[in-house]
Amino acid sequence: MAFRKKVKAVQIDTLVGPMSKVVGDVYYGGGLQIEGTVEGNVLAKGEDKCVLVINEMGVVEGEIRGTYIIIDGTVHGDIYASDGIELKAGAKINGDIYYASLGMTVGAEVNGKLVCQSSPNPPDAL
Repeated sequence: MAFRKKVKAVQIDTLVGPMSKVVGDVYYGGGLQIEGTVEGNVLAKGEDKCVLVINEMGVVEGEIRGTYIIIDGTVHGDIYASDGIELKAGAKINGDIYYASLGMTVGAEVNGKLVCQSSPNPPDAL
């Protein structure tokens, strides 16, 4: 449960609201919460501890890279979580997940591979 304690300490700096649609890549630092739609990659900047939260209405159509990722919405693309990922009951993932730590609630759906690795960034990482 130490993973959850670390996540609670981080604040959300940026919000993609429920009526918003972003077309193109999103680069973020700190905390990002997605309640709308992102058609593009969602990428954490640098090596800082970043938190990405995709709520139950949030949709991402693209690759995701981050430190801590919490998903309760829909993702169409591969996910790379360097520290940990939490899939809540409403999570619907169509893609592979590369992670160091994984928490999954009953009801979460993953259509892809779950790959545990100490450093989930492939050589061609951004």
